[in-house]
Amino acid sequence: MKLRQKVIFLAIAPLILALCAIAWAVQHQAAILAQQQRDTIQRAYLASKEAELKHYVTLAQHSIARLYQSGRTDAATLDEAKRILEGLSFGDDGYFFVYDMQGRSLMHPRQPELVGQNLYELRDREGVPTIQRLLARARNGGGFERYYWIKPSSHKPERKLGYVIQLDKWGWMMGTGIYLDDVDRALALVDIQQQGNIQNTMLWIAIIATAAAVVVGTSGLALNISESRVADAKLKVLAQRVVESQEEERARLSRDLHDGISQWLVSIKLQIEAGIIRLGGKAEQRESALAVFEHTAEQLNNVMGEVRRISHNLRPAILDDLGLAAALEHLAEEVRQGCGIPVLFTAEGCTEDLPDVANTVLFRIAQEALTNIERHAAASHIEISLTGEARGVTLRISDDGHGFDAAGIAVHPKRGIGLRNMMERMDAIGGTFNISSSPAGTVVLARVENES
Repeated sequence: MKLRQKVIFLAIAPLILALCAIAWAVQHQAAILAQQQRDTIQRAYLASKEAELKHYVTLAQHSIARLYQSGRTDAATLDEAKRILEGLSFGDDGYFFVYDMQGRSLMHPRQPELVGQNLYELRDREGVPTIQRLLARARNGGGFERYYWIKPSSHKPERKLGYVIQLDKWGWMMGTGIYLDDVDRALALVDIQQQGNIQNTMLWIAIIATAAAVVVGTSGLALNISESRVADAKLKVLAQRVVESQEEERARLSRDLHDGISQWLVSIKLQIEAGIIRLGGKAEQRESALAVFEHTAEQLNNVMGEVRRISHNLRPAILDDLGLAAALEHLAEEVRQGCGIPVLFTAEGCTEDLPDVANTVLFRIAQEALTNIERHAAASHIEISLTGEARGVTLRISDDGHGFDAAGIAVHPKRGIGLRNMMERMDAIGGTFNISSSPAGTVVLARVENES
């Protein structure tokens, strides 16, 4: 193999391998996040449905409370109660039903042909003894049960979530239910959208890989093996392009996570909160409903916080939108809230003239330094200063922790990886990096000169 071919191969092969690894990691993580999102949405939907059913049954109880509490069990009283319940409905397919405790249908507004029949032995299409299980649930104090039942609007059996209670004085089982086909449709839509997002991500990675391979191959063909200085310069450009492409991929993935999953979860959270506002009734009813909904909203907040944390770790959007100073201030606030260590951040002079790659390097150095302080320094105070001058920008991070042997850790084969990463990042952009540590604390200095 000729030298030129070797150079091209050595330039393209690592890039392709890196992009393939990134593609696999992105696909794997996206699949996990998609499943987590689906499970969260399903739990939220079912929790909201259960809360609705409890509320409806409670309202039905109140509608016949006067008759039930009167103590009368004559036929006229029972017929009046059935008439009231028969007139209650919600939505296109929401109704109440009444059975006696032997399984005989006493009232069914959507299927009147069932009234009077003993359905104790009735089984749904999966062989589940529907009425028997509903009666058992009612005898045990009431609760939820899932089964298949004919949906009035479609006249087809659909999955249903029922809630039943027992009216002891009358020997009744009263209940209602909500069909779950809308939940299935919502989950199917989530699956389709998630699959589309994953496919789009893979397509973008393939495009980037192809474009990068073409650029690298074209640049390799133009190398002049007789001019070592020119070759070295071009290889340096290629290496820089690899780093830039990786940072661009991280930024794109961050936007995908934020604009996709986070917006879905925010939408669900708003729907649940709107449901809380719409709940009415007496004080005990509102308290019970609010407890269920607030617990669900808290779970969704935790999921959204995790998504934002992943997105921020990949690449903080604030760095691109508002600049280095705002990103560092946000990072300092995260440390204050996360570990409780007071962090003082100051910015002086013009700090917005640096290239994007230099801003990224300085932010990553601050991120690494703060992580090390939180894990190892046992500090009680941290100061971060960003100073812009005519010749460049200086980042200074200091703490009052117990310090460490900076020189020894920097050359240790199994430790000091973060420290070496900070040094290498600054070398890659031509900046200067210095760290000094003592029992009184540690100071990290990173300086980048402005391009002339």
